Amino acid sequence: MRKKFIAPLLALVPGVAAAEPLTFEAAVQRAMQAAPSVQAEQAGVQARRSAAVAAGQLPDPTLNAGLDNFPVTGPPAFSLTRESMTMARVGIEQAFPNPAKRAAERSRAAADIALAESGLAIEQQNVRLETALAWIDLYYGTRRLAQLQALDSSLHDLQATVTARLASGSSRPAMALEPDQLRAAVNDRRSELTADVGRARARLTRYTGVPDADVSGLLPVPTVDRAALVAGFATLPKLQAFDATVGGTEAASSMARAEKRPDWRVSASYGRRKPAYGDMVSLGVSIDLPLFGRKRQDPKIAAAVSEETQARLNRAAAERELVALLDSALADHEMHMARLDNARQVLVPLAKRRAELDMASYAAGKLDLGSALLSSLALAEAEVDALTREADVARDAVRIAYTYGGVRP
Repeated sequence: MRKKFIAPLLALVPGVAAAEPLTFEAAVQRAMQAAPSVQAEQAGVQARRSAAVAAGQLPDPTLNAGLDNFPVTGPPAFSLTRESMTMARVGIEQAFPNPAKRAAERSRAAADIALAESGLAIEQQNVRLETALAWIDLYYGTRRLAQLQALDSSLHDLQATVTARLASGSSRPAMALEPDQLRAAVNDRRSELTADVGRARARLTRYTGVPDADVSGLLPVPTVDRAALVAGFATLPKLQAFDATVGGTEAASSMARAEKRPDWRVSASYGRRKPAYGDMVSLGVSIDLPLFGRKRQDPKIAAAVSEETQARLNRAAAERELVALLDSALADHEMHMARLDNARQVLVPLAKRRAELDMASYAAGKLDLGSALLSSLALAEAEVDALTREADVARDAVRIAYTYGGVRP
């Protein structure tokens, strides 16, 4: 009754829905839409784009007001009307930074946008990869549990055989305990695999937002082509982030060079005097004089150029590192595929054949039950290990595709 009462209420709560199995594509797509970290990076990109609107614009004009030529000594001291030059003044001033500086500001804003967009792409890549790996872990974890469950079911049939032999007196009483001992060992292994499934489910829920997430469908494993991956390195989010950093340092260099060009300002003011005297208008232009470049602008330019060189070298180092990491990942992938092939072609068939022979020997009374049960357990472990190796191959392929190629199976 309590569940029947609560379920309709949960359906009315936003974000709370009955969990349903997710295919691989659906899980990745949902994570890209629901992950708060991705939404945070999107907000950062929007912030940079909004800030870029003001980049390179003229500064706001300055309004100034004052009292000019107010006497403080002599006969007209402290009088607003005795001195003909005393006047109330109101004026406006507009600064005009040099065009190179304004262009550098726009370049810097564009670099900031590119850096924010690359940060968003990196976070999307991370979320996509972690969601895919969580789905794979849950997919293979449930299959490993099912494999152990098949062994547990076969033990019930074996228990009936042991009971019949005990009744006929053809087996010793201690033999009745051996299936239970094996079942206890299987339960320990099941507990480990259940914990693995729970951890994978929690990770999948974290990224998709689906409570008690589950998987459905098959895993689309992408193909791995080293040449194609290396050819597409320039589009990788990590290298694009370095490219954006280089762009930012280039803008900083341009800004430092622009400091050697003068800025200028235009001003106009209106002075109001006593009606007996005429009002006045003042116009003016002021220009900066960067006369001491050796001690002011030149050191800043040298520093900016050095930072630009540093950014370019960091980008080159990052590309080399990515190539090395890709080759290392490919080596692991080859190793895992060889191990999987060995399990499928050799280990599992041998374990299966041995279990069949041992059970036949036990049925013929030529082998004790304990040895036969160990062979059955070894077969189950071999099949579980084969699934683990298959999961390693799938994880490698997805990790390589998502990290170095941006492929979306």
